[in-house]
Amino acid sequence: MSIKVTALTKVYETQKAVDAISFEIKKGEITGFLGPNGAGKSTTMKMITGYLPPTSGSAMVCGYDVTQKPMEVRKRVGYLPEANPLYYEMYVREYLELSAGIHKLGKNKGARIEEMISLTGLGKEAHKKIGALSKGYKQRVGLAQAMLHDPEVLILDEPTSGLDPNQIVEIRDLIKNIGADKTVLLSTHIMQEVQAMCSRVIIINNGQVAADDPIDQLQQKNTRRDILVIAFEQEVADAQLAALKHADSREHIGGNKWKLATAEPDALRREVMQWALDHNVNIGSMQAQTESLEDVFRTLTRK
Repeated sequence: MSIKVTALTKVYETQKAVDAISFEIKKGEITGFLGPNGAGKSTTMKMITGYLPPTSGSAMVCGYDVTQKPMEVRKRVGYLPEANPLYYEMYVREYLELSAGIHKLGKNKGARIEEMISLTGLGKEAHKKIGALSKGYKQRVGLAQAMLHDPEVLILDEPTSGLDPNQIVEIRDLIKNIGADKTVLLSTHIMQEVQAMCSRVIIINNGQVAADDPIDQLQQKNTRRDILVIAFEQEVADAQLAALKHADSREHIGGNKWKLATAEPDALRREVMQWALDHNVNIGSMQAQTESLEDVFRTLTRK
């Protein structure tokens, strides 16, 4: 296994940020690591990379324990933290040369730097200072640095955060290409990113693993409800819809549109139509849907 986490725990005074989580990731997997803010994602990633010592439990990377063999782990891990730590006064090549020296790449460093500049699409920007680059290109520099020593494992914490749609697609394609022969653990809040890049999803909530499944099975295993999307022709308040006994949850999705979740779609459909008739409310449309990955995420992280 490229990554093996066993009962990994981190406690800050009275707060248990990570609570005895366990999972394994094989080579060639791009795994999405999801969870709401404060769920313990970044703390877990920092423990796997050796930046933060665990309170208890263990994390192994390529067979090496992160606490007992930290330097062996760092040789095999490329890490891009959420706050991309770059030296803005340095030029792109200058910064990558510094990183190559830290990793002791020796005679091959020049060729490797040029390879990373080409792979990450930095060629036209490589002559600039890092501080002069757009955020998308700064992320590319961070990825180039993370991959420079050809690590077996990549840990990427919110790599597309703050990027525009075009930049997101470019970084997404880059990560997919990288992940073909490496192990990638990718943290993100964007469900589309997970569906586009990941073969597997681990969802963490309140420091514990809430789900760990191949992405094509996650929705199937955790979808227990149907969705009715209803467009009313008049404004309807949430308090009015609270009377619907077969609606497990309600979400206003703009205008006069509401999303109602239910385990009994036929019963809810009949109930809504009767409710509308009783309250003299017109229904413009009513569409049935299955729960999306985002719906599954919300359900799992509300528990």
